[in-house]
Amino acid sequence: MATRTGSKASGIQGHIRGWDTGVKVQIHTGTDDEDVVTVWRTGGLNSSGHDTLVAQFTSSDKQFMGRE
Repeated sequence: MATRTGSKASGIQGHIRGWDTGVKVQIHTGTDDEDVVTVWRTGGLNSSGHDTLVAQFTSSDKQFMGRE
C-alpha cells in the first residue's frame, strides 16, 4: 500500500519495513524555504524499537546530492 499525501506545510514521508529492519524518510520545507530530508532506521515488522537518525540534509548539501 502507498500513500501520496502531503503539502508544503505538512511535508511528506514514507516508511518501508522489512522483517527485522526498516527505513523512514521525511521531506519538509525548512525555515529558509529549502527542502529538508530526514532519514531514520526503524524496526521491521518483526521488531519494535526506537527510530535511529541516519541522516539529515538539504538540497544545498553537496555531499549527499552528488554534486562537487
